[in-house]
Amino acid sequence: MARGDGPALRASAPREGRAAVEAVWRADAARIVATLARSTGDVGLAEDVAQEALAEALVAWPRDGVPANPAGWLVTTARRRAVDAYRRRSALDERYAALARDAADDPAPGDDADLLHDPDAVGDDVLALMFVACHPVLAREAQVALTLRVVAGLTSEEIARGFLVPTATVQARITRAKRTLTAARVPFAVPSGAERRDRLGPVLAVVYLVFTEGSTATSGDDLLRPDLAHEAVRLARVLAHLAPDEPEVLGLLALLELTAARFPARVGPDGSAVLLEDQDRRRWDRAAIRRGRAALAAAGRVGRGLGAYGLQAAIAECHAVAPSVGETDWERVVLLYEALGRLAPSPVVDLNRAVAVAMVHGPAAGLVVVDDLAATGALAGSHLLPSVRGELLRRLGRDDEARDDLARAAALCPNPRERRVLQDKIAALAGGGARPAG
Repeated sequence: MARGDGPALRASAPREGRAAVEAVWRADAARIVATLARSTGDVGLAEDVAQEALAEALVAWPRDGVPANPAGWLVTTARRRAVDAYRRRSALDERYAALARDAADDPAPGDDADLLHDPDAVGDDVLALMFVACHPVLAREAQVALTLRVVAGLTSEEIARGFLVPTATVQARITRAKRTLTAARVPFAVPSGAERRDRLGPVLAVVYLVFTEGSTATSGDDLLRPDLAHEAVRLARVLAHLAPDEPEVLGLLALLELTAARFPARVGPDGSAVLLEDQDRRRWDRAAIRRGRAALAAAGRVGRGLGAYGLQAAIAECHAVAPSVGETDWERVVLLYEALGRLAPSPVVDLNRAVAVAMVHGPAAGLVVVDDLAATGALAGSHLLPSVRGELLRRLGRDDEARDDLARAAALCPNPRERRVLQDKIAALAGGGARPAG
């Protein structure tokens, strides 16, 4: 299950009931927590009572059957737990009274009443939740960790892997962030005007990270988590509607559309990962490519130059319009990565530039860039660097060294589908399938 580190998701339940709980939570967790945060005005309490409702569902649904409106059942139950929490605190103020009235008016759990807002409405609860979690009262790392937890439903372990930090560090950041928001009485709303522009940066970063987890999952058995990726695309579209003159908003939307366009060809019939050079480009989503290119063109028309997301979108566009890997404009890709590296330095950007350099100047030239990066100690705990290095060594015919790096990459790779691709390469080398490349 995607969300939660607490006992709510470790409870046992018959298989069918647990599967129903998991399916609803995976699809609607962000909107459930956001709806509760709007009612309570407290993000920390909202997630706590949502977890309590989840625990109750694990007992009730296998016993009584899955309700007709499962998400509504969870919201109703969680609201009642929130009322209980306020009663325990003796917080009989106006907010408690309003919440109690809401709970009294709620249908019984299982009623068909739709307790969640229109998911496509501008200024919806999920977007408001993101802006609350990205409030400037929080440090940047706390903003990102909290939003990935309460909006994207990632566990602390998944967030920790994404940032290469200990799980305990992530858990501490999330706990402090909840307490800080409660103490600061941050209002649950999408800000307007200058305040919204000031808070866009962290929100864009979180949308990007949610999409990244959806496009290459760090947990589970599947390569993709389309639910996360498509939610990120949806939020990017809402943000573009809210801020149509912000180039980075448009750049992010372009990047997500162009990347998601390749999803249909990235997974084989058996769920296996399909590498870029092996993808059937006829299966790429041409409508998504058109939307992405239109958003990128709009970002360029704003007149302030492309930012980091826009540059990545421009790279994605190079792939989207090329008939094949060999016919891709790799020289332009190298230039774009160089610009991106100056604007937003990152070892991952440098590693991707190495791949592009290898396509233009040969694997030996790419290997120089990779070895320079390895010498800095960057990406030491990631499978990405030994994966690229192993592939370049394979292309150079240095089979023994390639096997070592690919084996190291496979040991570090968190996704079983990606890991299988690496293992297949190792097996091909053992069988003499490698060929030197110039």
